[in-house]
Amino acid sequence: MISYLFMAPALIILGIFVFYPIVFSIPLAFTNYSAVGGTTKFIGLYNFERLVRDPDFWLALKNSCLFVVVVPILQLLSILLALLMNQKFHGNAALRVLIYMPVVTSMVAVSIIWKFIFEDDGLINALLMNWNIIDKPISFLFESKIALIVLMGVTIWQGIGYYMMMYLSALQSFPTEILDASKIDGANAWQTFWKIRLPLLKNQIGFCSLISTIAAVGVFDVVFTMTNGGPNKSTYVINYYSYKMAFTNYDFGYSAAIGLVSAVIIGIFSCIQFAIKNRGGE
Repeated sequence: MISYLFMAPALIILGIFVFYPIVFSIPLAFTNYSAVGGTTKFIGLYNFERLVRDPDFWLALKNSCLFVVVVPILQLLSILLALLMNQKFHGNAALRVLIYMPVVTSMVAVSIIWKFIFEDDGLINALLMNWNIIDKPISFLFESKIALIVLMGVTIWQGIGYYMMMYLSALQSFPTEILDASKIDGANAWQTFWKIRLPLLKNQIGFCSLISTIAAVGVFDVVFTMTNGGPNKSTYVINYYSYKMAFTNYDFGYSAAIGLVSAVIIGIFSCIQFAIKNRGGE
C-alpha cells in the first residue's frame, strides 16, 4: 500500500498528461474536430482517406523512415565508444562526462546552438573556408538535399552518450573468466570482440535498437528548432506534420489520424525488431 502511495504522484501526472491524451486521440482521429468552431462530427475513415491522397503526409512518412537510418550508425558508434571507454587510460572519466553531457542537455537548447554553428556565417563554414576546402559557404539548413542529413547528425551526436553508457555498463558486467580464458586460448582483440563481447551484447543491442528506432520515428524537437520543416518541406517528419496540422491549421482530427498512423508504424518497427531478436536467439 505504501509503495502505491509513493507512486501515486507520478501515476497521476502520467495519467493526465500522457495516457489520457493518447486514449482521447484515438476517437478524435475519426472526427472533424478543429478547435476553432463548428460542430464536431463523426466522419468515419475520411481522415485516413485524406492521408492516402496527401503528398505532404507521404513526404513526412518517407523522411521519418529515412530517419531510422541513424539507428545502426548510432548503435555502431556507441559500441565502439563503449569499447574505447572500457579501456584504462588517463582522462577516461572526463571523456565519459563530455560524451554523456549532450544527453542531459535540452534538445531544444543544443538544436539552437547547432543551428548557429550550421548557419552560412557559422563555425562550420568558417572552418571549411579557412582550410580552403570550400570557396563559398554551404547552406546546410537551406539545401533540401543536406538539411535532413544535418538533422540526423545532430540526433546521433545528442544520443550517442546515452547508448554508450548502456553498452559500457554491459561490458563491465561480463564475467572476467570468459575473457581470461579467451586470452589463454590465444584469441586476439578482434576475435574476442566478434566471438565473445558482441554475442554477449545481443540483449543490449536489441533493446537500444528498439528505443532508438522509436525515438527516430518520433523525432520532432530537432526538426522544429533547426529547420521548422524547411526548406521546401524537405525536413517534414511525421510528428512535425502532425503538430503543424494541429497547431497551425487547427485540424485536430486529421492530426490525430496522423499520430495514430505514426503509432502503428512504431509498432511495426518494434515487432520486426522483436522478431529479429527472437530469431537470433534460436
